[in-house]
Amino acid sequence: MAPASPRGMPCDPRLVAVLLLAAAAALGFGVRAGAAPLCAEYYDRTCPGVHRVVRRVLKKAHEADARIYASLTRLHFHDCFVQGCDGSILLDNSFSIVSEKFATPNNNSARGCPVVDAVKAALEEACPGIVSCADILAIAAKISVELSGGPRWRVPLGWRDGATANITAANDLPSPFDNLTALQHKFGAVGLDATADLVALSGAHTFGRVQCQFVAPRLYNFSGTGRPDPVLDGGVPGAPLAAVPQGRGRVGARRPGPGHAGRLRQQLLRQHRGAPRDAAVRPGVAVGARRAHGGDRRAVRRQPEGVLQELRQVHGQDGEHRGADGEPGRGQEEL
Repeated sequence: MAPASPRGMPCDPRLVAVLLLAAAAALGFGVRAGAAPLCAEYYDRTCPGVHRVVRRVLKKAHEADARIYASLTRLHFHDCFVQGCDGSILLDNSFSIVSEKFATPNNNSARGCPVVDAVKAALEEACPGIVSCADILAIAAKISVELSGGPRWRVPLGWRDGATANITAANDLPSPFDNLTALQHKFGAVGLDATADLVALSGAHTFGRVQCQFVAPRLYNFSGTGRPDPVLDGGVPGAPLAAVPQGRGRVGARRPGPGHAGRLRQQLLRQHRGAPRDAAVRPGVAVGARRAHGGDRRAVRRQPEGVLQELRQVHGQDGEHRGADGEPGRGQEEL
């Protein structure tokens, strides 16, 4: 993937943003100065079949890996949260680059790079030297959400691949262990709204697979009490306690039905509006930001393009844990 400087200001005078209700998450693009505009139609003349090619490769990959759609969505989020949606997460180590793949949130858990490579190879056959890896990752995330039962939206395209990586920023991605104050700071630092965007992005875990270590403490020993987190009322909405073992075991990925994420997100927003401000926001639950979000979520739903001023991205904890031997599924069990 040849690094180059990004192209673009958005075609629309507003900065482009898209809310992904299917993943109860937001996804989009930062703005970087460049020569040509970012447009959904960017490849209409130079590579008109780009979306068709990406969709074909992704559907084939999904036959072998039911989690790949969630993995690609998470990969795009981890790319965009660090110096914009420039594909920098795809860069490998070199004499001048320390790869973001080895940052703690990504190491042995950022999945989907081989599928991005497969898409790139297919596009090089169809239209050589045209589509950037940054745009491939953006299109792959969009199509992954569509194929998972989510909505469709137009992705602004025209980004070149970034020439640098930023492992320091990658190490500061939002964590499932961050409390609300820390999450608000991280979102605000990249131009995201610390209320509406935080609620949407922290509730993004509606498909794929999450490691049990991120869920079990809230269900069985919240804050050392030996009891479930009272916010959950005995379970994660839509998931029985039996699906989250206290000991070893795992549950395969499920494909959410149409509207699942929107229904789940509304459940989470309605529950226990009096939760403590500094309660930790764990995967699948946005606790402290619900009250402030309130009526804003209706406006967010009505304005899918233009919610943010600078950047949107997707968050998911779909990482595949690998033990010390480097083999998938060894060590910490996954949900």
